[in-house]
Parts: sequence; structure tokens; C-alpha cells
Amino acid sequence: MFIIAIDLGKFNSVACIYNTETQEQRFETVATERGFFETLFKTYTPNLIVVEACGPSGWVSDLCGEMGLEIIVCSTHEDAWLFKNVKRKTDKDDAIKLARLASVNQLVATHVPTKAVREHRRLIKYRKKVVELISRSKCTIRSVFVNQGIRISTGAQTWHTGRIFLEENAKPLEDCGPDELWRGELHLELARLESLEAHEKTIDKRLEAIAKTNHQIQRVQTINGVGRVTAEAIVAYIDDPHRFQNGRQVGAYAGMIPRQYQSGTTDRRGRITKRGPKLLRTLLVECAWCSLRYNQWSRETYDRIHAGKQPRKKKAAVAMARRILVLAWAMMRDEVDYDSSRNLKPVQEKTAA
Repeated sequence: MFIIAIDLGKFNSVACIYNTETQEQRFETVATERGFFETLFKTYTPNLIVVEACGPSGWVSDLCGEMGLEIIVCSTHEDAWLFKNVKRKTDKDDAIKLARLASVNQLVATHVPTKAVREHRRLIKYRKKVVELISRSKCTIRSVFVNQGIRISTGAQTWHTGRIFLEENAKPLEDCGPDELWRGELHLELARLESLEAHEKTIDKRLEAIAKTNHQIQRVQTINGVGRVTAEAIVAYIDDPHRFQNGRQVGAYAGMIPRQYQSGTTDRRGRITKRGPKLLRTLLVECAWCSLRYNQWSRETYDRIHAGKQPRKKKAAVAMARRILVLAWAMMRDEVDYDSSRNLKPVQEKTAA
């Protein structure tokens, strides 16, 4: 039985061709491109291909599917991949470790979404990056005026009604004198901001069109306080709800369960693991804060967790974010819309003594 274990790299990858019967091994370095991988697979016709979960693993999995080859995409977060007390770590070491672990069935396969889902995730990430660049550009514009001792309007009106004032102070850099180069910087930054805002509108338009045709996104949006941006991220990252057996696995996937250290009579819980997609956690926490205004269940759960203690309010928000994720997963799994009556406990009227 031949196993090809590949340590994927940005430009080049190291492949280990491993014979499980004789334990012989050989290495080849190939470019991380479809054509080179296809030639490698045709040359050795392996029984199994093993790669680690990363950016290129998606199209490698697609290629193996097209060629009818079995592939395992494994997560490097498992205990077998903890490189503690290792004196040497190279691409070849990673590849041979993949092959040996696969030969004794010690690898845990991770879920590989379809290409459409991967592209959806990528567009959501890109939208987030554009939003961050817009915020950075606005901060740069404000700093230009602060350094000149000029006061501008605050809040959102700066970029709407106050935009005329910004443009009046801008000037093409080539027309600026030695003592007014800040006007040229402002002109360039305003042009950059306008371009980024146009990008954001284009991306939002496309994401909104996808959301209108996706019944799962529409279903998650029925939760009071959950908008389209959060709903599309939840659906894109959960993908197939049946791959999780319970809500704890969903919370663990998002990295929103506490770390645990247990030894003897000691059992400590620490901060959340943060092992899942960062973007999903960020949007969920933002959604948790917003849902306090629109969702009675969120407000009651949040108040019960922090119990009026100021230091526990942020922890309560994270806990609420995890509950929203688990609720959305259950709705996707059972294909039901949100029903507030199922989450709210009935209020029992106090009887007179």
C-alpha cells in the first residue's frame, strides 16, 4: 500500500511516498500547482493521499475527487501534531509524520466544504478585510486634521454631511506647496476611501443576492437580533449541520468553550480555546451585544449569567454568543425557524398568600 503524504507550502510542497509494507520512503519537492500534483499522482497511483488542512487543501481535495483517489484532510490541532521537545522540524519531517500516522489510522479527518462554500467563506472574509481598511482610512483622515489643529465633525456625519468640508481642504499632491503637503495626503486618502466604499457596496450586493437564495441564511435570520452578516457567516462555516453530533462540538469548532486542566482533585476552567475561525467568533460576539436590545431570551440569559457582577459581563456576552451559534445550528439541523416561545420560560404569576 502506497501513501503520499504532502506538506503543503505556499510555493513548493514536499511529498513523502511511503510504502506501508516495507516502510520505505522517498521525498519529492513539487510546485504547489494542479498540474504538478496531477503528474505526481499519476506517476505513483497511491492508495491514499494525506494533506494537512490549510488554504490549498481545498483544491487538492477537489483534484483527488476528480481522479478517483482517496484523500484525508487532517487537522493539525490534534494532539498528535503537538511539536513539544522536538529538536528538528522540517517539511520532510512533517510529511513523513503524516504518512506514518495515516498508516496506523491515527489521523482525524476534517470536513472539506464544497468549492462554492469555500468561495462564499472567502468573500465574507474579504468583506471583513475591506471594512477594516475603511476604518483605518477614516482614522488616517482624522489624524491629518488633528495634526493640523483643525476640528472636524464627529460620528457618522463626518463621512456624509461633513464630507464637503473634507473635500474642500483636499488638494492634488502635485499642486501642494511645501507647507501644505497634508492637503495632498488628504486628497489621496479620500480617493482611497471612496474606492474602498465602492468595493464594499459591490461585495455586499453580491452577498445579499446569495443570502436571498439560501434558505438556511433566511432561517437563521429569523432569530431576533441576528442580521444577514452574522447569519451568512454562521451558515458558511457550519456548512453541513449533520457533521456535528451535539452543541458542545459546535462550540468547540468555533473555539468558544473554556480550556480545561484536570489532574487529581484539581479541575480548572480557563479562557476560551479560540481554536476555530476568528471571523465567526468576532461576528457572534458583536451579534450577542446587539441581540440584548431585540431578543428577550438573550437579555434574560445574559442577566442570569453575569448576575449583576461587572467583571462577568464580557464573559456573559461570549457565553451568549455561543448559545446563539448552537441555537442556529439546531435550527439548521432540524430545518425549523426560530420560535421565541420555546426559549422563554413561562412567567408564573405570583399568587396571593
